[in-house]
Amino acid sequence: MPRSTRPDGSSTLSDRVVVSGPASWNRIVHLEHLPEPVPHMQFALGDHETVGGTSAGKALGLAALGRPVTLYTLIGSDGDGERLRGILERVDGLELDLVDGSRTERHLNLMTPLGGRVSIYLSTPDDRDSPEDDRLTAAMEDAAAIVLDLSERSRRLIPDARASGRPIWTDLHDYDGTSEFHRPFLDAADAVFLNADRLGGDPMPFLRRVIDEGARLAVCTLGAEGAVALASDGGAVTEHRVDAVPVEVLDANGAGDAFMSGVLDAMLGGAGVDAALEVGAQHAASVLVTRHLHPTLDALIG
Repeated sequence: MPRSTRPDGSSTLSDRVVVSGPASWNRIVHLEHLPEPVPHMQFALGDHETVGGTSAGKALGLAALGRPVTLYTLIGSDGDGERLRGILERVDGLELDLVDGSRTERHLNLMTPLGGRVSIYLSTPDDRDSPEDDRLTAAMEDAAAIVLDLSERSRRLIPDARASGRPIWTDLHDYDGTSEFHRPFLDAADAVFLNADRLGGDPMPFLRRVIDEGARLAVCTLGAEGAVALASDGGAVTEHRVDAVPVEVLDANGAGDAFMSGVLDAMLGGAGVDAALEVGAQHAASVLVTRHLHPTLDALIG
């Protein structure tokens, strides 16, 4: 990834964000309520196929905000992979760097009108060490920020990300506070995002712990209640809150990714935490009114 150049010929860091993690092809099935763990029958309210994957969501969000972004992900050479790749390649401002994962990641997501979700993984890519990892390692050195989403590839490249000296952002999703797989991401990140689904109550003690362990920003999304954050600046820790933007929710998929991408883009542009959270809330609201991961896909998938 090339550096930009000052008038005197010296180099500066790129304004491009590097995103590492999953992109998938999903079938979404809308249900009145999530299935009980007993044999029964339900009638679906509707279903459709679309782009999925948390890293695809963040890359789409950043590109829509005008932020140059490269998505490093695994996509197979199967039919679903061809569809997924063909759609993402048509997104303005989004650059793809792909590794052939043999199989494309595919999900069956059961969704309720209130945002409840069960994700069933139908297939996962082969995510072994690869010479292509070197491209991601090199790109990190010039990035304005690195987003490491939960994946084997991102996990094994955490030491390279830390060595780059670039700010690392991560999304722990429904982290329970104890999972060993998540721990390296938590330890490495300058900015940590997650939701409150499995924290078991007040998220503030966990956010405080994240800050005490070295992160500069810790954010917990609270669904319809907005989000809460702690930020550290020069030793002072401040609390910040933002309300959710009221909209008629069509599909909650991708809202958390849009929120994080909005906050990231705003802070890279120089915004303070409160202003960045507002941008994130507005961007998340724009995703809630589309049945796709991001409104950008409306014209590409239909």
